[in-house]
Amino acid sequence: MAKLWGGRFTQSTDSFTDHFHSSISFDSRLYREDITGSMAHAAMLGRQGIIPAEDAALIIQTLKEILADIEAGHISFDEKAEDIHMNIETILIERIGDVGKRLHTGRSRNDQVALDTRMYAKNEIIAIQALVKDLLATLNDFAANHTETILPGYTHLQRAQPVTLAHHLLAYVEMFKRDYARLTDAFSRTNVMPLGSGALATTTYDLDRFSAAEELGFAAITMNSMDGVSDRDFCIELVSALSILMMHLSRFCEEIILWSSHEFHFIELSDAYSTGSSIMPQKKNPDMAELIRGKTGRVYGHLMGLLTTMKGLPLAYNKDMQEDKEALFDAVDTVKLCLPVFTQMIATMTVKKEAMLQAAKGGFTNATDAADWLVKQGVPFRDAHAIIGRLVLYCIEHHTNLDDLSLEEYQAISPVFDESVYDAIQVNQCVQARKVIGGPAKEVTEKAIAANKAYLEAL
Repeated sequence: MAKLWGGRFTQSTDSFTDHFHSSISFDSRLYREDITGSMAHAAMLGRQGIIPAEDAALIIQTLKEILADIEAGHISFDEKAEDIHMNIETILIERIGDVGKRLHTGRSRNDQVALDTRMYAKNEIIAIQALVKDLLATLNDFAANHTETILPGYTHLQRAQPVTLAHHLLAYVEMFKRDYARLTDAFSRTNVMPLGSGALATTTYDLDRFSAAEELGFAAITMNSMDGVSDRDFCIELVSALSILMMHLSRFCEEIILWSSHEFHFIELSDAYSTGSSIMPQKKNPDMAELIRGKTGRVYGHLMGLLTTMKGLPLAYNKDMQEDKEALFDAVDTVKLCLPVFTQMIATMTVKKEAMLQAAKGGFTNATDAADWLVKQGVPFRDAHAIIGRLVLYCIEHHTNLDDLSLEEYQAISPVFDESVYDAIQVNQCVQARKVIGGPAKEVTEKAIAANKAYLEAL
């Protein structure tokens, strides 16, 4: 096959070079974006009188036919045509001859690929945001059913203070809301059209970049042609946002893995989102959560790969930038694979309320409340902290807990104690007394759930 760029060459490229150089094996997924961008470019060329209007119309009609044939499975791409852009143009020329050769007027593959990648990224951001919204709704609804389900909150993976399952879930709602916002931010910086930048210095043709941008749904155009073709920070920003999203999924998966263990037994995952062992018949493994946790590293790797690829490139376009596609594509695919699995895994899990409650009652999770009770009796907090610390040590030595100490045992440490301390250290009271905005008390949590519902309805 003769190369469309082969005019100054006297020798064909080696077959291995064709394979090494080609990107059609992975950038073929950009066929719709490439054809859509080409139709907008052709329409603009026709409007501007750069090519005859009838030629523009024929190019557009033929591109529509090529798109239909691709989606019907009637077209096979050729590695020797290198990439999706040259494949589409080659097919176009085969069908309409010299008229098809006019399409590339005023355009380079450099601004063409930048355009296609931005269009792809925009579409995928919208698709991923829809999945994040579904996850947010699932978590918020699940939380609404567990505003009184008490479990221990942890620091350093040690039991710390009692909270509710709703409060715990809403912590992740806040994280995923920020992920949604980061994707919105990434979209705004991706929503800028580079078409018209040419190879690096625009063109001598009288292009109307704004009309092409409007037709393609872009909010703005790039204001420097060298930046337009050589920038990939929008890809890096998107994969960075996806990495943070995956980090949040992974943290939650780690807790699901712990909670579903025999040692915690806080939840049981649905059989639909668990697997068994080939040798141990009793096993029920949280493999979906483990896989999501594992795939997080895969997305991180793509982020580091993109940063490393771009870090030493001089302006403007360099072939290194072909390496952005597989990283971007796989990061997007991985996130789109993980989000629905995670959402349904959460939606179908069973909560072991009694196990959570008993865990909250152990580990002295009410110690801070006992200290706060002393402070309210006029004891300085540091003194109260020391008193409760001595009581906890006493409990450890005598294999008991704060709830089961007699008043005499309390008063042996501090005469300030009276019977009212027992009400203050009940785990339910410990939770419900925390009515500060952002706290776990039921009335505060219900307001947060209502606010999240309004937030989701406004998206």
